[in-house]
Amino acid sequence: MQKGSCLCGAVEYEITGSLGPIVFCHCARCRKANGSAFAAVSAIPAANFHIVKGQESLSSYRSDAGVHRVFCGTCGSPIIGTRENMPETVRLRIGTLDTQVETKPSDHVFVGSKAEWYEIVDGLPQHKERP
Repeated sequence: MQKGSCLCGAVEYEITGSLGPIVFCHCARCRKANGSAFAAVSAIPAANFHIVKGQESLSSYRSDAGVHRVFCGTCGSPIIGTRENMPETVRLRIGTLDTQVETKPSDHVFVGSKAEWYEIVDGLPQHKERP
């Protein structure tokens, strides 16, 4: 089981089962939502993701594409992303995990729109969009 939380501790969650592949997403939306060159995310079954504290502290932003970015309304930590056309999956923001992560990143996605000031040097496969 994996456990995680937001920066201020208002939100805590647990994940049963394994993490999916960890990817670095370089799309402009992830860069804006995370304030960084990319977002580190893992797709997991929604049924395996459980808020154990702070449900009332969560806020959500819905984009035009039907993507919901769920974050702590107090400190702003991004927790998960969901898509209306894929309700069975959540995309966990790996940086909010408190437990050790055994899974290593597998790919960079949407490098066609990556930040021009960031150079990818880790040797992982790079995909212009979603593979």
